[in-house]
Amino acid sequence: MMIRPARERDLPGFLGLAAEVEQWFGPMVEEPGFHDAVREHIAGGAALVVPSSGPDLLGGLLFGAEAPTYHVHWLVVSRRARGTGVGRALMAEAIRRWVRGPGEIEVVTFGADHPGAVASGARVFYERLGFTPAEPTAPGPEGGSRQIFRRTVV
Repeated sequence: MMIRPARERDLPGFLGLAAEVEQWFGPMVEEPGFHDAVREHIAGGAALVVPSSGPDLLGGLLFGAEAPTYHVHWLVVSRRARGTGVGRALMAEAIRRWVRGPGEIEVVTFGADHPGAVASGARVFYERLGFTPAEPTAPGPEGGSRQIFRRTVV
């Protein structure tokens, strides 16, 4: 599987991934703030993608590489690629590129009661990568519950 740094021309691919998960995360495709965040991560070298054979992406990740607390700002795998290792590969590459211990990696994902918690598989995904559920955090833009997951890095 090929993973590479995202480029400006990948913005439509990020928007395609966002369109697949707006029901869980709230509006992104038409939100200038989301476009800006993707562009900033790309310009800062903190965005990775898994391209497909066409113009879309199989997965994309926006990462905050500021030690000692690193942040997964956004990670989405396309419907057709879920369960194939794309998300795991993106996380492994982000950790290889940017994470130096000691520290921790944090991600905000769905609270246990959120409809996307089971349907997306996000909570189980992060737990399988060694993250543990931590404190609740502010609800998402769609009003659903959110929780921080944390992984210690030595």
